[in-house]
Amino acid sequence: MANINLLPWREEQRVEAKRNFFVVLAACAFLGAGSVYMVEVNVQKQITNQQARNKFIEREIAQLDAQIKEIEALEKERNRLKERMELIQNLQGNRSVIVHHFDQTVRSVPDGVYFTRLEKKGARFNIEGIADANSRVSSLMRNLEVSPWFRSPTLTRVTNVEEDNDESAASFVLSVIEEKPAEASEGEG
Repeated sequence: MANINLLPWREEQRVEAKRNFFVVLAACAFLGAGSVYMVEVNVQKQITNQQARNKFIEREIAQLDAQIKEIEALEKERNRLKERMELIQNLQGNRSVIVHHFDQTVRSVPDGVYFTRLEKKGARFNIEGIADANSRVSSLMRNLEVSPWFRSPTLTRVTNVEEDNDESAASFVLSVIEEKPAEASEGEG
């Protein structure tokens, strides 16, 4: 038995173990590459799905932005119409007030006083005119003060003006604030 040689069997076993190692190594590499590929495919699929969701959300946001712009335009139109309605209601409510202002203006103007300009800014009337004498301007201011439709007449300027027939006249500028009498307010309400 001394002649039995075990050397080739061990060599074959080493070669077999080496081959098995490389097979297992190749299988692990193949499985690893397959796993990486599957993960990559899955990640790409998730990215594609998310991009599709993002595009959907962007489309919906664009539609909502368009609707918001329409709503804002409608709100502006609504506010404009409300302002117009309020203006019309104010004009309807103040229609008789204008008649009273003109009536009281005519009643307050004494003989010898002529208006050259009558302007209303807010609640203030600016009046420019010519009077035969300064006393006529004073009389006009007293009449406006007594009137229930006007208050606080303020004389801004009085200047003497020579007319063509050698008579002197007074050019004046005054302002007066409109006022609504209490009984007129109750009657309209």
